[in-house]
Amino acid sequence: MTSWFHPSGQFRPLSRRQFVQGLAAGGVLAATPSWLKAAAKSVTTLGSAPVLSGREIDLVIAETAVNFTGVSRMATTINGSIPAPTLHLREGDEVTIRVTNRLPVATSIHWHGILLPYQMDGVPGISFKGIAPGETFVYRFKLRQSGTYWYHSHSGFQEMTGMYGALIIEPRSSERHPTDQDHVVLLSDWTDEDPMHAFSKLKIQSDIYNFRQPTFFDFTRDASSMGLRAALEKRQMWNQMRMNPTDLADLSAATMTNLMNGTTPAGNWTGLFKPGDRVRLRFINAASNSFYDVRIPGLKLTVVQADGQDLEPVTVDEFRFGPGETYDVLVEPKDDAYTIFAQSMDRSGYAQGTLATRQGLSAPVPTLDPVEWLTMADMMGAMNHQGMSHEGMNHKDMDHSAMDMGSMDMGGMDHSKMHGGMAMDHGQHSGHKMQGMNHAAQSPLAKPSATVRHARTEYGPSVDMRVDMPRTNLDDPGIGLRDLSEKGLRPQGHRVLTLADLKSIDGVLDDSRMPVKELELHLTGNMERYSWSFDGLEFGKSTPVSLRHNERVRIILQNDTMMTHPMHLHGMWSELETDQGELRVRRHTIPVQPAQRISYLTTPHDLGRWAWHCHLLFHMDAGMFREVVVS
Repeated sequence: MTSWFHPSGQFRPLSRRQFVQGLAAGGVLAATPSWLKAAAKSVTTLGSAPVLSGREIDLVIAETAVNFTGVSRMATTINGSIPAPTLHLREGDEVTIRVTNRLPVATSIHWHGILLPYQMDGVPGISFKGIAPGETFVYRFKLRQSGTYWYHSHSGFQEMTGMYGALIIEPRSSERHPTDQDHVVLLSDWTDEDPMHAFSKLKIQSDIYNFRQPTFFDFTRDASSMGLRAALEKRQMWNQMRMNPTDLADLSAATMTNLMNGTTPAGNWTGLFKPGDRVRLRFINAASNSFYDVRIPGLKLTVVQADGQDLEPVTVDEFRFGPGETYDVLVEPKDDAYTIFAQSMDRSGYAQGTLATRQGLSAPVPTLDPVEWLTMADMMGAMNHQGMSHEGMNHKDMDHSAMDMGSMDMGGMDHSKMHGGMAMDHGQHSGHKMQGMNHAAQSPLAKPSATVRHARTEYGPSVDMRVDMPRTNLDDPGIGLRDLSEKGLRPQGHRVLTLADLKSIDGVLDDSRMPVKELELHLTGNMERYSWSFDGLEFGKSTPVSLRHNERVRIILQNDTMMTHPMHLHGMWSELETDQGELRVRRHTIPVQPAQRISYLTTPHDLGRWAWHCHLLFHMDAGMFREVVVS
């Protein structure tokens, strides 16, 4: 049993099963205390977001009451619903969206992935001052793109308390892939805790929500399978690095309830189809802190769009995506009901719904996969010094026991001699000229040397590790999704989507020029302090990144942490390339795995001040945020 505090102050037990799955009628206020009903402006609608369309739209932000788990709480809603209304707009239209704030605090709306004037981007302190209580702010911009996007608050933790919705832009011409049914599948997460309280607890103890930590029984199992010495060395490595091999997410089902279209698993959101229909599912990860692994047992998923951009279709069985990302998939169901299953990356909880021919039907719900430990590949990158293509990786050989930890000095290194393998500027500098280089023939990602090193003396106390031999491949599905068939967790032939599978159908070049500037930034953190940053500098200590208007730029991101970061650059496209310089796909949010080094090209066409941050909400608030100035 897990215990939680009721708003009345009474201590009440709540079973883990009830907390993870929520209430079948989550959101109904029948059991809401009278004091909370009085505080609420209106009853919150859940799981049935209204659709608003046209060139003029009115949105009202307010506090309303919700009940997902048997405990009533106040949420931040738009027009009284979670998710917020789905906005169905049309490419080429100029839209006017009036947003009225009925909260006691300031608010904002950011149009995620939308190209627009920076004054309309909705980031307080960067693009505008925010929307004060009682005020109405008018957003006005022309839609220069089509596809699946979303919108959310960029103020405090309001996004985490319900302020997010789908944004669908119909192409001016016909859809490339006509379908019979079209459903938004918006995934999110909810906590009954005050988000600021949860954040404060992480600052005190960063693994407080991780109930999958190594135990004595894990040690005895390791000793039995690999021998006592190897098991001791494995523990010694993690102890020396002061890190946890199961630290895959900051928040788990100990506090989070996973939602699909504002509905708990027990509520079973259902999308309808008719026999013979071709169905488009617009998956949006609007979670504050959760990566989801999505599959529909019994159905192949044909991925046709990523982040609103059409792709060369690729058929898979499963995909992972993080906060901020969107994927459109086509399915052709034959049976009466299928389960849409989205388990969290840390395997502590899941969101779930049903695709069915009529309401009330259900299909078997998979069990959660076992949690996997981070491997040496996740910690140290390309240990074979060759970039580590996933097909050539033998993850068994990369088990912790394969390393002689006694020969690794994880501390006390002379960081003044570290060179990182590339002579390029970091985020505080201007970069260097690359005119005339052969884009296709030269790898944009030179391989740094050596192993994982602590970097306290290099980047300061906000950094607790540095990866000097990152992997540069894009074909790794990530921890928990590798070799699933071999492990008996999926049928033979089960295919998981990777970044290497994605190819924009119209090409990704919105600019055929070569990059003239290269900018490298490291994603850094310190788990003991729960501090996240670029190059060891939290947002408050950093200076803006300067880009020239219409100048072609290559950006290199290297993840020196143990967690995957979904990186979102406002105001411009990020055109992902391989480690051989082949342009692949246009994105607005790119996940960077642990010990991974990626590169992408961008051309800032719009002047102004833009945000650049990790889309894990607590990581952004803890410092992994930069301002970008285009002049």
